Amino acid sequence: MPAPSNHFKHRLKAGECLHGIWLGFADPYATEMAATAGFDWLLIDGEHAPNDIRSIMAQLAILDGKESAAVVRLPNDDPTRVKQALDIGAQNLLIPMIETAEQAERCIRAAHYPPKGVRGVGSALARASKFGEITDYLATANDEVLVLLQVESMHGLDTLDDILALEGVDGIFIGPSDLAADMGYLGNVSAPPVREAVLDALRRIRAAGRIAGVLSADTSLIQNCKTAGANFVGVGIDVSLFTKALRALAAQYRS
Repeated sequence: MPAPSNHFKHRLKAGECLHGIWLGFADPYATEMAATAGFDWLLIDGEHAPNDIRSIMAQLAILDGKESAAVVRLPNDDPTRVKQALDIGAQNLLIPMIETAEQAERCIRAAHYPPKGVRGVGSALARASKFGEITDYLATANDEVLVLLQVESMHGLDTLDDILALEGVDGIFIGPSDLAADMGYLGNVSAPPVREAVLDALRRIRAAGRIAGVLSADTSLIQNCKTAGANFVGVGIDVSLFTKALRALAAQYRS
């Protein structure tokens, strides 16, 4: 029995544009609610949300067999974090704050078994292999892992072409918020220089034949990003959507 086929990876690599949201509640109950909405993917955020390895695992279990594919954003590029996320069943990883080709290559190697990489072998303990029930897991897992790297600084944009030249980089996600801050526009992702930097990066990523990702709640920016080639498209954050709806409802009755 091989590792589960990663249909999400194959759809993105075929050029489909898939939409999803960030999950920040760090709670399986909220994740299960989000899974009823019909998004193509849901991203469990381990960087800014209060998730740990156990809460991520619980949410992966909720999303097993659901229409929405699970993506896990790690807190950093620590190879141990990469290994643990894969072992608990994540197939789609987003790794933040990538700035150099050397850093990108370390991430790729951490996500793959030898000879392609250096991922440690612990499949007997791994939820990903159904604790050894998937007998061909070690032989097939590499092909089903999706590695998306998050570039979100001016230095990262300067080295983008070097990163894109690496084998094993499935896609690049451009982080507008941190990029805006690094460019001197903290809190202002709509600043024209930031928008143009984002769009230019997306064009370069797609021209290299890679998956291009972005997140924004600005529908006009999203459309521009899609025109530039973005096909891993985040359109909202569950925490923001929830608080916005609550405040709007409360405002109706305050007035």
